[in-house]
Amino acid sequence: MNDQVLIDKINEGLKDKVVSITNPAPRRLFLKVTADNLLTVVGWLKHELGITHLSTISGLDLGQSFELLYHFANNCCALTLRTEIPREQPVLPSICEIIPGAILYERELQDMFGINVQNIPDGRPLLLPDDWPAGNYPLRKDWQYERPPEVIPGGKS
Repeated sequence: MNDQVLIDKINEGLKDKVVSITNPAPRRLFLKVTADNLLTVVGWLKHELGITHLSTISGLDLGQSFELLYHFANNCCALTLRTEIPREQPVLPSICEIIPGAILYERELQDMFGINVQNIPDGRPLLLPDDWPAGNYPLRKDWQYERPPEVIPGGKS
């Protein structure tokens, strides 16, 4: 299936659910959707196009909002699904019911960006230690690292 046929199929099947589609390189598609349509679009991609391999979910702190990039791949293309959520209310639905392997990436979004992933099967911290201070999200632009004082064994404190 060539890129234009794929784009036409997506436009026909998802109609107003996709904000934009771009094709920056052969077999490479970027779809922008609203967070409200995320589950519908992911379900359609899985059931209609057979796109089931989620490579990763990336997050970007844009200042006033977060952009989430869901990187999918199959033998027809590499597809990145982009959605944006406001920083003051960072809530996103979990796609785990559709793509079970998304759980690790969604837990990472919670740890590193403070995004509330709704209906995630297991919301425990994934990357950060159990005693990590609440409200500290290392991949947010406004996060400040406070280096602990160095302790040299046998040295002065």
